[in-house]
Amino acid sequence: MELTKILSVLTHLVFTFALGWYLITNLQWYNYKLSRVIFRHKKQLWHLFYFIIPLVAYYLTGEFFAIFLFFGLLPALYLWQKKLDKKLVYTPRVKRFFLFLLLAVLFQNMLCLLSDKCQLFGVILPLFFALGASFLFEKMVFLSYKSKAEKKLSSMKNLQIVAITAYYGKTSIKNFLYQILSSYKKTYMTPRSVNTLGGLIRDVNVDLPEDSELYIAEAGARVRGDIDEIAKFLNHDYAIVGSIGPQHIEYFKTLENIRNTKMEILNSNRLKHAFIHESANVAPNENVTIYGQNIRDIKASLEGLSFSCLIEGKEEVFETPLLGAFHAINLTAAIMIAHRLGMDIKDIKKALKNLKQVEHRLEKIEAGGKLIIDDSFNGNFEGMAASYALAKLYQGRKILITPGIIESDEESNVKLAHIMDEVFDTVIITGALNAEVLDREIKKAKKIHLSDKSKMQEILASQTKAGDLILFSNDAPTFI
Repeated sequence: MELTKILSVLTHLVFTFALGWYLITNLQWYNYKLSRVIFRHKKQLWHLFYFIIPLVAYYLTGEFFAIFLFFGLLPALYLWQKKLDKKLVYTPRVKRFFLFLLLAVLFQNMLCLLSDKCQLFGVILPLFFALGASFLFEKMVFLSYKSKAEKKLSSMKNLQIVAITAYYGKTSIKNFLYQILSSYKKTYMTPRSVNTLGGLIRDVNVDLPEDSELYIAEAGARVRGDIDEIAKFLNHDYAIVGSIGPQHIEYFKTLENIRNTKMEILNSNRLKHAFIHESANVAPNENVTIYGQNIRDIKASLEGLSFSCLIEGKEEVFETPLLGAFHAINLTAAIMIAHRLGMDIKDIKKALKNLKQVEHRLEKIEAGGKLIIDDSFNGNFEGMAASYALAKLYQGRKILITPGIIESDEESNVKLAHIMDEVFDTVIITGALNAEVLDREIKKAKKIHLSDKSKMQEILASQTKAGDLILFSNDAPTFI
């Protein structure tokens, strides 16, 4: 084989895999939805630099393309991924995609040996084949796993299931309910923020213990119908619908669409009762209890939280070391479900006094004489505003690190910026998504723009000192 032909085949192989690696990385970020990668990506220039321009160069530069590939594109992709805080995870699905891509490229290159016009085959055909074969194979695997999970759930005769959805707070409600009930029943909850149908199916098949008496699961959505699929899969006994607001408004367009999607959680054939926050604007009935209006006397400080709420017509006072006034809403939902499941109010109060803060949600840390509050998993207006009210109670200097609110409207970020300006001495703005809005609206506080989060430690070392309060408010991965 001629040396030039070997180089052509090698170049074609490496280039196709480089584009495939970029593509599957983006697909993994966006839950393998190609339409979201193409139309909803926050960094469209990345597609231009790392996919479109290289593809055009492949067809236009001829024999010089190898120089562009090995000395231009590959080093650029390497430096790009070094700065990512969510790198590609080589899951079985990703490995299968690369296997399909390899088979497609090898087959194509075998054909190329018979022709001097190898470049006419391009790289698009192997990528399309790998994507199509991958999606088809994963669909078959998904249906098989789903059937297996459904059989497992139906075989667990003593299992009760609680499904939770909300505009914000569903992970906190889940964690609090688990902590409250774990001493009362054999309880299992979905890990981390697993809340998609695929994630729940895997969780049931792999991690749900056979002797569980209670399974607590989150239900999230990006489009109408997502929660309906989860509800029909889980066939849960109880449902919680937390606060409804404009988070993910860019996907659902209207607040009414968000509300209707969240209410799909009621589409369970076995539903016995649902607890729904008043923001959903639904009428109570014998199977639905509205909560939120029953919460009173909320007192939040840097030492903890206390509030009272009506439980079956009787006012009860609850205390917890958790930070954040907004947790009164989350805890009320957990309290009402626990009581509905038979747990005594005295035992619930005892459990609340021993609750542990959910990781990265107003998690208090003291280090080097500084008070650090990690609220990086809290990304909605109400929760972030409540954390700022909490920070306002601190007597020393206050520093905020935030990208603003992600997947929301500009109005919410404007309102939040005004609160930031009243509370904090310094605001460190991370990322570019809301940088313009925050920079324009914050007028009194010192502003620092941090585009590269790898320099966070360096910035904090130079801008903070002992006695400061540092609040990490929300977080956004590099691709947003």
